[in-house]
Amino acid sequence: MELSALGTRSQDFPTVHVISDSVGVTAQTLARAATAQFGLKNPRIETVSRVRTFEEIEHFFEEHVEHHRKRFGDVHLVVFYTLVDDGMRRKMSEYVAKNPYIIAVDLIGPAIDALAQVSGREPEDVPGGLRIADADYFQRIEAMEFTIAHDDGRNPQDLTKADIVLVGVSRTSKTPTSIYLSQQGYKVANIPLDPKTDPPKELFDVDAKRIFGLMTTPDVLIGIRQRRLGNAAGVASSYADPEAVYEDLEKARSLMRKLGCIVVRTDNRAVEETAQQILRYYDLANPQ
Repeated sequence: MELSALGTRSQDFPTVHVISDSVGVTAQTLARAATAQFGLKNPRIETVSRVRTFEEIEHFFEEHVEHHRKRFGDVHLVVFYTLVDDGMRRKMSEYVAKNPYIIAVDLIGPAIDALAQVSGREPEDVPGGLRIADADYFQRIEAMEFTIAHDDGRNPQDLTKADIVLVGVSRTSKTPTSIYLSQQGYKVANIPLDPKTDPPKELFDVDAKRIFGLMTTPDVLIGIRQRRLGNAAGVASSYADPEAVYEDLEKARSLMRKLGCIVVRTDNRAVEETAQQILRYYDLANPQ
């Protein structure tokens, strides 16, 4: 069992206690997402990780509650837990029912139970199963390494080796979208389109079904570029100049038509939304 604390405690907001038989990252992420709804960006999170017996959890509660009662008087504990072992989950549920000062949320049990019910299969109850190194894990690592090595037009000689090639003018989210897709196991290269520079000739050797053009509106792009420039706007004003932006986008559209690639809009979209649309097209055009 490992105990750790993260964040800075808000004076009027409770500590979130995370208990996990793995490292507790899933519960920490959900704890931050939940506390953000209360305007708390850096919550106090105390994590008990890699628990192997319920006695460890019970010992933590006994010590923790006693300490807080001496210091603060009456106490209610908020607990987020991810325990894949069915026996430990049952014991936790029984313990919480007997101790009303513990407000506990089981973050993984209902999901496991639902999948078991629908699939008819029994869960393996392996802590940290998401992080076990397997073929998919190594594929994702290889994809991320490829993507980093082929960011922003680097190593164009390898473009035909990419699963996906993204093209677009500056500030159309090419790099973050590439990184997100690589985390799903896809080797991605991205090519910046600049009206003053010809794209690499290797781009025309790539199957059009693997090329995706990222496009946005002039107004959105001007705003992004102006914010990007900040105080340097006077020095490099052409970067965010409306005429230059219109020219960038028009030449990009012309090249995308020549390539025959699918165009995906990125304006007012999260990176995840853009990536999911790319994958929908990719899966249709490249069936396994």
